[in-house]
Amino acid sequence: MFLEGAKHRGWIEVVCGSMFSGKTEELIRRLRRAEFANQRVEIFKPCIDVRYSVEEVVSHEGHSIRSTPVESPQNILLMTSEVDVVGIDEAQFFDESLVDVCRQLADRGVRVIVAGLDMDYMGKPFGPMPALMATAEHVSKVHAICVRCGDPAHHSHRLTADGQLVMLGEKDTYEPLCRHCFNAARKAEE
Repeated sequence: MFLEGAKHRGWIEVVCGSMFSGKTEELIRRLRRAEFANQRVEIFKPCIDVRYSVEEVVSHEGHSIRSTPVESPQNILLMTSEVDVVGIDEAQFFDESLVDVCRQLADRGVRVIVAGLDMDYMGKPFGPMPALMATAEHVSKVHAICVRCGDPAHHSHRLTADGQLVMLGEKDTYEPLCRHCFNAARKAEE
């Protein structure tokens, strides 16, 4: 029940796209603005993401913001009792329970900003991202530039033959490709 005239708060924002599209950069930008507005901010990332830093979210451009690595989404609920804004990076690496955690936070009046890959290296929806996008009030899809033709890229093409779904990597492991170049690359690999 809402009080008459009370401000309704709490929502979910998703920033998604391929690798090298600026997802983390946008997440950091939004969180910095919230901090500038004196809002209480907490940032989380999966424990497995140690590419640049164990306790910071770091963009490919080198910008960073402190974060708390967590094993599971339920840990986020335990650490957010006194916050206004929650940021979550690399959301695709969490399980489906992340969707319910984000919903609970938003229902409590928290602004939740989630960044992650919307598709895996095979071009299929990745982890909890499709459900998060469906649940969110705001979805921003950002694009990289295709390294082969220069068109907007929305695929993360894996350059190695490793078949595991979760594989952390950088420019030596992945390249951003447009639909046409991604389909051509996948066909050439068959």
